[in-house]
Amino acid sequence: MKNLFLFFISLIIFSSCSKREKVDSIYFNGNIYTVNSNFENAEAFAIKDGRFVAVGSSRDIQNKYAAEEEIDLLNSPVYPGFIDGHSHFIRYAKGLREVDLFGTQSFNELIQRIQKHVEEHPEETSILGLGWDQNNWKGKQFPTKDTLDILFPEKVVILKRVDAHALLTNQKGLDLAGINGLTKVSGGEIITEKGEPTGVLIDNAMKLLTDKMPELSKQQKKSLIQQAQANCFEVGITSLGEAGLDKSQIDLLDEMHQDSLLSMRVYAMINPTAENLNYYFSNGQYKTDYLNVRAFKIYGDGALGSRGACLIRPYSDDEDNYGFLRSEPQVFDSLARLIFAKNFQMNTHCIGDSANRAITNIYAKYLKGKNDRRWRIEHAQVLAENDFSKFGDYDILPSVQPTHATSDMDWAHERLGEERVKNAYAYQELLEQTGKLVLGSDFPVEDINPIYGFHAAVARQDDQNMPEEGFQMENALSREDALKGMTIWAAFGQFEEKEKGSIEAGKFADFVILDRDIMEAPYEELRTTKVLETYSAGAKVFDLKADL
Repeated sequence: MKNLFLFFISLIIFSSCSKREKVDSIYFNGNIYTVNSNFENAEAFAIKDGRFVAVGSSRDIQNKYAAEEEIDLLNSPVYPGFIDGHSHFIRYAKGLREVDLFGTQSFNELIQRIQKHVEEHPEETSILGLGWDQNNWKGKQFPTKDTLDILFPEKVVILKRVDAHALLTNQKGLDLAGINGLTKVSGGEIITEKGEPTGVLIDNAMKLLTDKMPELSKQQKKSLIQQAQANCFEVGITSLGEAGLDKSQIDLLDEMHQDSLLSMRVYAMINPTAENLNYYFSNGQYKTDYLNVRAFKIYGDGALGSRGACLIRPYSDDEDNYGFLRSEPQVFDSLARLIFAKNFQMNTHCIGDSANRAITNIYAKYLKGKNDRRWRIEHAQVLAENDFSKFGDYDILPSVQPTHATSDMDWAHERLGEERVKNAYAYQELLEQTGKLVLGSDFPVEDINPIYGFHAAVARQDDQNMPEEGFQMENALSREDALKGMTIWAAFGQFEEKEKGSIEAGKFADFVILDRDIMEAPYEELRTTKVLETYSAGAKVFDLKADL
């Protein structure tokens, strides 16, 4: 009798299991921020073929679905895979072989880091570096090439400023570029003293040198890109906007995707060279599960730190300097007309209030009113009071980087003055106009970690949790809006909100598990948050335990 009873129980269990739908994996008992339209929390989800099949309570998911792999999330917080809306992924990858100059507190420290690098890599024929910021040095003056000429006379030295809108080179580099005291360049500047170049090149002037440098081999590029991807996965980034690529670089990413060497989703903004314009206008947009090519990246002006941002009134700390546009206004107008006609997206770098005014006026000319073109202003950093409304009137998307505010806050008022700075880094005011913000980091200009950006957005504090009261807190974002900005709104800015950016049935199973809940943790704990695991299309691509 007992055996018969056990037989019927087994039969019932087998029957119940056989009725459940087969999936690849089930995750349950979690604190899941779905970031769906109601910003609902869930406990579990099921995954099949790299996509979420269903999201709900643990009980409902486990009753309806069966999988060989069932993972108890142990109440850990789970979020959609983070999207960096504006980055320089390829530049970051190349920078992994360069001298790290971030955080240098003096020119002497910069020199010490370079000397150490040269001792460790004597075979290198050039010295490349990134990350110096003269605003962190005593006197806040641009450096000169004199010391580089003495120490490294036979190697070309290229040291890019933190924002990559200026570089310092030596005489060897100036000679390679063909630059002397009479050289002129449109949309840039060659800094001189007593009629001779100091070694500092700003914006378009940099290309005179960088275009002469030899390319890395294809295999070197692939290796560096894979290393950069691993670093992104480690901090929870599963998708990113690449702000400015040529066709050859886009083709390389596509090849790596096709060969399963790369699983980072990339929204590629195209550089508007004649070659790129001709190809993509002839062939149209290009889209795969991992690559989206439908936008052009335009440079309106330069950066505030190097005084290349174009201002309506002169710099408060340089009364004869207004900055500059990188091209003549008619060039931007012509590009907008073509991009609109060919149904591409136009994403323009605008830092200064004059650049923002010029470009938003051009956008308005073609967008005319409400639309779904999703044209973006990248950075939207300094705006005149009466220009904010154009973002709402013409559905212009602001793409902003919260860590720029906390990196610049100690000196931005010197550049802009106490009144004008109030309309800088005004993320809440932009959000009220548009209802959406695309958040990113601009890495490697800023740190790659998106949680640093989350902290800067909500607390308006730097890595030392300063200032205690926050920087211009009237423009802080709520935690919900900050999370949306780095997930679903970033996906919207890439025309991909139907396939990523939230944990919902039918979307790619890109998600991240953290060691604490950033929606509840005190501000001072946010930057110590660790990613436990990162998943792309349901596959684990980072595991902290395995990395320890």
